[in-house]
Amino acid sequence: SKREIKMRKLDSTKVRPLKSEQFLRIEDHDFALRPGFGGSPIPVGIDVQVESIDSISEVDMDFTMTLYLRHYWKDERLSFRSNRNKSMTFDGRLIKKIWVPDVFFVHSKRSFIHDTTVENVMLRVYPDGNVLFSLRITVSAMCFMDFSRFPLDTQNCSLELESYAYNEDDLMLYWKHGNKSLSTDGHISLSQFFIEEFSASSGLAFYSSTGWYNRLFINFALRRHIFFFVLQSYFPAMLMVMLSWVSFWIDRRAVPARVSLGITTVLTMSTIMTGVSASMPQVSYIKAVDVYLWFSFLFVFLSVIEYAAVNYLTTIEERKQLKKRGKASGMYSIDAVQAMAFDGCFRDTDVDVDLTAFSERCEENDIRARAASVSNVDTTRIKRKRSLKGNVGRIILQNNHVIDTYSRIIFPSVYIVFNFFYWGLYI
Repeated sequence: SKREIKMRKLDSTKVRPLKSEQFLRIEDHDFALRPGFGGSPIPVGIDVQVESIDSISEVDMDFTMTLYLRHYWKDERLSFRSNRNKSMTFDGRLIKKIWVPDVFFVHSKRSFIHDTTVENVMLRVYPDGNVLFSLRITVSAMCFMDFSRFPLDTQNCSLELESYAYNEDDLMLYWKHGNKSLSTDGHISLSQFFIEEFSASSGLAFYSSTGWYNRLFINFALRRHIFFFVLQSYFPAMLMVMLSWVSFWIDRRAVPARVSLGITTVLTMSTIMTGVSASMPQVSYIKAVDVYLWFSFLFVFLSVIEYAAVNYLTTIEERKQLKKRGKASGMYSIDAVQAMAFDGCFRDTDVDVDLTAFSERCEENDIRARAASVSNVDTTRIKRKRSLKGNVGRIILQNNHVIDTYSRIIFPSVYIVFNFFYWGLYI
C-alpha cells in the first residue's frame, strides 16, 4: 500500500512501532533483580567521552570534569520483536522502572546529572535486549597531588568508577572498546596546565565487609605552565636580589640610603612569599618554589647583615684612629663617629678632609663663620664642589670597605651558581 511504501522511505530507527510492539513487558518482570540473577556475573561495558575539564584546584586538591558516561549490557527481559525498528529510544522516565547499573565515582566530592532543559539521560533498547544507557555528568573528585616540585610539577589524576552494590560475583565492569573506550574533545584546554595524556585502565578494589569489586580508571596527566609563575614569582624575586646588590656600590657612610634599600627589598621578598603561599595548600613538605624564594630571601637578608658588619667595623676603625692620634677626647670621638654615621659629612684621610686636624678645623670654621664675609664662604664652597666633582669615583672606591669589595663578587657568583643548580635539578 502507499502507506507502507512511505514508511519504508523513512529511517528505520524512526519508524513508529505498532501497539503490539510498543509494549516491553515491564510489568511481567521483577526489575529489582539484576539480569541473570543467581547465575554468572552480568558484564557491563563502559565508555566515556570527556567534554571538558572545568577546573583544577590546588588548594582543595580536586578537579571538576564534565563527561558523557555510557553503559552497555544485555537484559533479555527488555527484548521485543520488531521487523522495522532497529531500536527504541527513551528518556529518563523509564529509568526508574527498569534495572540499571549502580555505577558511582570513587573519591568524588560532588556530582550531578545535567537537567537543562530536561534531565540529560538517554536509554536505547535493541530488539535482542541489548541496552545503551547514557548520562551527561559533571563530577568533582579528589586528586592526590604532590607539590614537592611545584610549579615545575606534573600532576597525575584519575577518576575511578565502580559498582556500589554488586561485587565481582554479580557484576563485571569493563571498558567496552579497550583503550579506545576513552575519548576527548580536541578543544579541551586549561589555563595553568597542558594535558599530556588520557588513558583508561582497570583493576580490583577490596573491601573487608563486602569483597572484591571491579574498578575502572580514567587517568590523565597535567603538566603545569611555568611562564605564569616566572612572571609572578621568579622574575620579581630575581630583581629584588639584584636590587639588594646595589647597596654594595653605595658609600658605606650613606646609612639612610643603604638601610632603607635593604629593608625595602626584605619586605618586598616577604610579600612575594606570602602571595605564593596564600594560593597553595598548607602542606607539610617543602615545595620547589619555597626553595627558590627562601634562598632569594636569604641573599637579600645577608646583604642587610653585610652592611651592618661594614658599618660596625667602620665605626670601630674610626674610633681606633682617633684614639691613636690623640687629637680628640673620648666624647669628641663619639661626636665624630655620630657625624660619620648619620649625616655623611665625615671623611677618611684620603679624602679632602684631614682627620688628624678635625678638631682644629672645627674651631677654625667657627672663627671664619664669624669673621669671614659671604663672598669668601661662597668661594670655599665652589672650590670644594669642584674638587668633589672631579674625584667622585675615586672617593667612592676609597671609602668602600673591603667587605663591600668582596661582596660585589661573591654575592652574584653564588646566586648564579644557585640558579644553575636549581633549574638543572627541577627542569
